Amino acid sequence: MEQMDTAETGQGGAGRRDTGSGTRRAGIRQAIRVGCRPGPWKRGLVLAALGLLLGLVMLLHAQIPNRIGNLGSLVDTFLPWFGLFVPVLLAGALWRRSASAVAALLLPVTVWPALFGGLLSDKSHPGGDLTVVSHNVSAGNADPVGTARDLIASGADVVALEELAESDARRLVDPTELRARQATVTYEKVLGKAYPYHTMQGNVGLWSKLPLSDTRPLDIGGDPAMHTVRALRTTVTTNRGPLAVYVAHLGSVRVMPRRGFWTSQRNAGAHALAKAIAAEPNTRMVLLGDLNGAMDDRAFAGITARLRSAQDVAGSGFGFTWPAEFPMVRVDQILVRGVRPVRSWVLPATGSDHLPVAAAISW
Repeated sequence: MEQMDTAETGQGGAGRRDTGSGTRRAGIRQAIRVGCRPGPWKRGLVLAALGLLLGLVMLLHAQIPNRIGNLGSLVDTFLPWFGLFVPVLLAGALWRRSASAVAALLLPVTVWPALFGGLLSDKSHPGGDLTVVSHNVSAGNADPVGTARDLIASGADVVALEELAESDARRLVDPTELRARQATVTYEKVLGKAYPYHTMQGNVGLWSKLPLSDTRPLDIGGDPAMHTVRALRTTVTTNRGPLAVYVAHLGSVRVMPRRGFWTSQRNAGAHALAKAIAAEPNTRMVLLGDLNGAMDDRAFAGITARLRSAQDVAGSGFGFTWPAEFPMVRVDQILVRGVRPVRSWVLPATGSDHLPVAAAISW
């Protein structure tokens, strides 16, 4: 019995020694795993790199070249939307518990408000000597009567329309063009009841409660195949003196698989329009129109160097206008010099794929 007890005791002691040894080995393996696990500054390095890249793109967007597919202009156009990547990357950084990714996001979090924070406040004021409206009414507008009535209801003194139809009967072979011409006749008839003065040049027009003079078309390129006039210049006589008013509809832009961001016609029109503005003798002027681009786009540098955006000066928010169902960019502009915008806003949707824009200006 004593020998058996001793044997059992010996076996139990060996078991305890084996258990202690296994525990030590498990502890060593755990320590190795902990030691090899990356710390918070080493985790999420890809997220950190993406955060830095996002911040640098926003900070240095003007330096992105246009040599490949007009990439720089494309980034300029949609730059405000780059801020949406910040919460996505932040969620990833928190999920990965990555201190480096969170730190990297400080760059875009700082840059975005510096670029666009000023647009978010309401800078509008009551009053104004003259209210102007610009609207691309769309050739496919199914409700021209309602659109015209909505524009009258805005109380504007001057209304500029773009994407009207040419009066040349030879062009009325396409059903869409014929429908657009019928809509243009409707605008002339309905708006004429509230605006006694009006002019049409090509596919742009102006209706005014105040007299117009020195009206002429502007050659800004147009459509070479259709010889379309896409801009006009006139003088509105106000009780504060003459006001030069330009109306323009620059060429369309496209995102194309092979060409990238195709802007050739628009850019040519923007350069021609900038030259006309530079040569304008009247110190007080307003540019109304669908310029098919955001004013951050470098293609408009010649225009923005001489004119101020009413939305930037006296608006609230970005004032996006296209597409009307879910506006993503402001392509419809009201730009001024020599007068002071006191309020700028976007009007409710009409039958067009663009939203109308309005501004009250003062001397």
